[in-house]
Amino acid sequence: MATVAEGFMPFLGYQTWYRIVGTKTDNGKAPLIFLHGGPGSTHNYFEVLDWIADADGRQLVMYDQLGCGNSYLDGHPELWNQETWLNELEALRAHLGLKECHILGQSWGGMMQIAYAIERKPEGVKSFVISSGHPSSSLWRQEGMRRVKMLPAPMQAAIDEALRTGKFSGEAYDEAVAEYMRRYCDYPVRADAPACLTRPKRRGAEAYLCGWGPNEFSPTGSLRDFEYVDRLGEIEIPSLIMSGVSDLCSPLIAKTMYDGIPNSRWELFAHSHHMCFVEETEKYASILLPWLNAHD
Repeated sequence: MATVAEGFMPFLGYQTWYRIVGTKTDNGKAPLIFLHGGPGSTHNYFEVLDWIADADGRQLVMYDQLGCGNSYLDGHPELWNQETWLNELEALRAHLGLKECHILGQSWGGMMQIAYAIERKPEGVKSFVISSGHPSSSLWRQEGMRRVKMLPAPMQAAIDEALRTGKFSGEAYDEAVAEYMRRYCDYPVRADAPACLTRPKRRGAEAYLCGWGPNEFSPTGSLRDFEYVDRLGEIEIPSLIMSGVSDLCSPLIAKTMYDGIPNSRWELFAHSHHMCFVEETEKYASILLPWLNAHD
């Protein structure tokens, strides 16, 4: 079984926690870095892919971005923006000596990849796996509001009222958001699910609110103007796009990335919501591993 090592990296006077599965060898396989969602989620769900370290002889690098999990921090709303998290990724690569790597980003992590490629032009990145990410906050909102219109009328009314007043609370609103997330995001975690999906974790509520907003379909935070559709052609890194049919990343959003990113491939998962690698792990791995090996 692959070894697991944990550590902390100094960053902005705070600490970023990381987790490394397996060891780097001279087998020609670049490590795989994971970027979690949120902002303000944690690495936890990626642990369902720990076995790849042994099965593929590849080192895996996961970390909790500043503001959540083992890198928890709040009371600093000025930090929760794209620049902070891109700088953190660059710092982590330097700290761990990851001159060559693949990067897999889920949700917000997929957004990070797009911004990283376009704004930073990183060297040594063999490939991207963009898992349920997006290139445009306005497109994400457009698709979200389209789907809100598929909810029962009372739920639509509760969400419309919240958007009109800016008061994102109350029983009717909470029920409407819960139903929206059940349809397009949440994975039904059973009692026999892997421990990484059920153990408590410290979400970064401030990082999410300040970085994104009060819910998934109305971005109001620092990422509200995240718009890269017209610049996707600048991405030179081969990119594998993975998304679910019932995903917050709708098929239209995924196709927009596929159409815009040169040298890209898109795989649509028929039985998944927002976490394809959890909901259809075997199929996900059957596509992921050949992709990584082909781009080493």
